[in-house]
Amino acid sequence: MVDLCLKSDTQHPGWYISEDPQNALSEMPRWRIGARPYLWRPPTDVFETEDTIIVRVEIAGMRKSDFAISLIERSLTVRGVRQDTSERRAYHQMEIPFGEFSTEIDLPCPVIAEEVQAVYGDGFLRLILPKLPPSHTEDGS
Repeated sequence: MVDLCLKSDTQHPGWYISEDPQNALSEMPRWRIGARPYLWRPPTDVFETEDTIIVRVEIAGMRKSDFAISLIERSLTVRGVRQDTSERRAYHQMEIPFGEFSTEIDLPCPVIAEEVQAVYGDGFLRLILPKLPPSHTEDGS
């Protein structure tokens, strides 16, 4: 299922478009429009070194147990909920989002799932994903 958030629609920030999976392979795909609770996306950096892909998510005020991380082939998803305090307040300015968040990353190359490391500290979740070494079967060796 293809799931695209319409972030530019300020009147309906929770609206999304999804492709009907039953018709995904047909010549004429059918599209559905639906609604879901508002999800926000934390700032996320993705970069690579010679041996690894690094994903860094800026998400302060969390605990390690607050994150749900999934890796399916080359699709990495980080989800969670940042709780607000129950204290009553009158905001004069509010820019720090709370509630459910999700960030999805399409990795540029295959990684070794069993060796992925996640470290959380100083308001950043850092994922270290070792790259899968190139196969030697391509050159015949």
